[in-house]
Order: sequence, then C-alpha cells, then structure tokens
Amino acid sequence: MMSVNDSDKKVIRVNVEYCGVCDYGGHCVALAKTIRESTPNAVVYCKRGRQGSFEITVNDKLIYSKMQTMAIPDYEEVAQVVQDVSQGSEPREIKGQQPINCAIV
Repeated sequence: MMSVNDSDKKVIRVNVEYCGVCDYGGHCVALAKTIRESTPNAVVYCKRGRQGSFEITVNDKLIYSKMQTMAIPDYEEVAQVVQDVSQGSEPREIKGQQPINCAIV
C-alpha cells in the first residue's frame, strides 16, 4: 500500500493581489487561513496592489478577478479549487462571491 506524505505533495502557489486603499488585507489573511485548512501544502502570498483589486492566481493562472466581478470571492470555492489543484486538476475560474451585507433604507 502506498502512502503520500505532506512532504511528497507539490506546493501550490496562490497569489492574491489586494487593494490596500480598500483595506482588503484582512480578506487576504482570512482567505489564506481557509485555504491552508483544506490544503496545508498551499502557500498563499498576499501582495498589496492596484486600487479596487482582489485578484487570485493559482500556479500563475487567474482564477478570480474582483476587477471584473466587483465582489470579493467565496473563500470556500477558492479553497476547493486549490485543493483540486493539489490533487492534480488544472486551476479553474470561480464565480462564487461573498454575500453583500448592504441594506438600502
């Protein structure tokens, strides 16, 4: 029977460019935590970038762009893509978004 150690798994690179002006750094930290809970061999890099951005690449492939969607991604869906990549799948774009807590009265 063959076993796979964490050290045998390929490292998955996740880069998150976030808007520092919008204070999205906390979102990046929360996303990184969610990803590492399901995929310990993932390395998440948070980098302050363009205004309004929250762009996510997995192994250099863009999987989510706040610049296109105008919303923060669903963390669980991003984590699932990263976990799938760690098991040999290609990175895929995601569509899920965080719920917007906004009420107009």
